Amino acid sequence: MGNSQKKGPGHGEGGGPHSQPGTPGHKRSPGNNTASSKEVQGKRPAVNGTLPADKSQDEPRGSGAVHSGTAGASCNLDAPCGALPPPLARLKNEGNMLFKNGQFGDALEKYTQAIDGCTEAGIDSPEDLCTLYSNRAACYLKDGNSADCIQDCSRALELRPFSLKPLLRRAMAYETLERYSKAYVDYKTVLQIDVSVQAAHDSVHRITKMLIEQDGPDWREKLPEIPLVPLSAQQHRKDEPSADVLQARADRAQQEKTRKAEARFTLLKQEGNELVKSGQFQGAADKYSECLAIKPNECAIYTNRALCYLKLEGFAEAKQDCDSALQIEPNNKKAFYRRALAHKGLKDYLSASTDLQEVLQLDPNVQEAEQELETVTNLLRESLLANSQG
Repeated sequence: MGNSQKKGPGHGEGGGPHSQPGTPGHKRSPGNNTASSKEVQGKRPAVNGTLPADKSQDEPRGSGAVHSGTAGASCNLDAPCGALPPPLARLKNEGNMLFKNGQFGDALEKYTQAIDGCTEAGIDSPEDLCTLYSNRAACYLKDGNSADCIQDCSRALELRPFSLKPLLRRAMAYETLERYSKAYVDYKTVLQIDVSVQAAHDSVHRITKMLIEQDGPDWREKLPEIPLVPLSAQQHRKDEPSADVLQARADRAQQEKTRKAEARFTLLKQEGNELVKSGQFQGAADKYSECLAIKPNECAIYTNRALCYLKLEGFAEAKQDCDSALQIEPNNKKAFYRRALAHKGLKDYLSASTDLQEVLQLDPNVQEAEQELETVTNLLRESLLANSQG
């Protein structure tokens, strides 16, 4: 839905997970590739309009050494492939040839054998393994097995972060599974790497409409964080951006981060206030603590959490929060009043009396402060009397 990739009949949405790192989720015989083979006969237009004219979007990367076509065409299956030893390089080349001919199930088998061979031989070549996983993911994508495509693309990206083809294929698989938020993030990451990938532009436009329908006007708040691609991973950078452009990008990124933090803070504060209303003071205190992790100088959050601590009889914690609030706002009435209650709970009646007098000096009409001052004055008198008699 919403993707040009369609699943072939008889294939489920995801397919089974791999039982081990190199083992494909399922196997197909060569006879099952007829329909797919017809699909790629001749030259297909590239999905992303930026690839060289001699390559299609679905051709696995690293297959340029293989020249294939119809049954009678010649090909160089023994061409070297990176750091792969000759037997594994041949498997990869065979997979590339089969993929070009539309035999995706057979290509998948070759890539799997090459991956298993790397594991067994202990070959440590992240670039070659990334390519093999990405190529096999392309087979899964053509076969309609989006779940295994995502798994292989993620493995490829662990080996070589910000590789364009695994990101693009994973985005397409996510979109096929209607996991639009994840697809959006991958497409946006692709465009950071190469802004000329038209397929990603088209998909972002299409998925944005889906997300607005699905999540409403605040859909951006529900997105996972979009990673910032380092300059070293970006392509087509013949014209290096100026310092002003880089600063503008950094400013926009900071503004976006601040906006998301502000939205998160507001949501947590509202949730904390609702928990206070329902008498769930520990839960509310936890929400206010999360707020303070985002904005540590918000006076109202300290006084709100102090109230929760008072209700939980955490008088020392309540006093500490009121101290923090008064450092930010030295004339905050709530902070003085709640600190007075904390002092009262700690049986420090003299300090409680002092804070209540501060409240009344700031606002003589606070009746609660008058009543509490009378109470703590009596408690102070009783305490002094008891000490003198002792």
